[in-house]
Amino acid sequence: MEKERGLLVAISSPSGGGKTTIIRRLLSENTNKYAYSVSMTTRPKRPNEVDGQDYWFVDEAQFKAKIAAGALIEFEQVHGHYYGTPKAPLEKMLDAGQIVLMDIDVYGAFSIRKFFPHQSLLIFLKPPDLEVLKKRLLGRNTEKPELVEIRLRRVAAEMALAEKFDHVVVNDEIESTVAQIRGLMQARVQA
Repeated sequence: MEKERGLLVAISSPSGGGKTTIIRRLLSENTNKYAYSVSMTTRPKRPNEVDGQDYWFVDEAQFKAKIAAGALIEFEQVHGHYYGTPKAPLEKMLDAGQIVLMDIDVYGAFSIRKFFPHQSLLIFLKPPDLEVLKKRLLGRNTEKPELVEIRLRRVAAEMALAEKFDHVVVNDEIESTVAQIRGLMQARVQA
């Protein structure tokens, strides 16, 4: 009998929607069952980020070489920078039967579903309202105000795609959001 492959949990939201916070919280619960898909990006590293842990930080030429080699399952250019999902580590985690948490933009999530239709669960984190989202973005103090405005202009398009996800979870309170996502993952694994 063939071993059951793992599950890809693509968590998307507008910038500042809480993807990273929720994923970190879930990862802190169970290091054996959960794994994290580290994305690749051309955006500059923030002061608190670690290469290979938060993202694989590369320049544009390196990123384009990965595209040409077919080493990325999906990629997008967002806010002037490339983001993508390396194929090899994702396949390895799936083969190990892990629940792989992915911090991914909405279009990337749809690509994951296309490549892994039976092993993907798409969850959209919806902010309680746009003011909360704007406060979160400004509160991070990681980007210039003009970049925050660029991110906010993309919110309407991203929110309009929420209904195409398997589930929409309002990220109002961390513990409640984590519990809801944990429940959705458990239900999917047991199905």
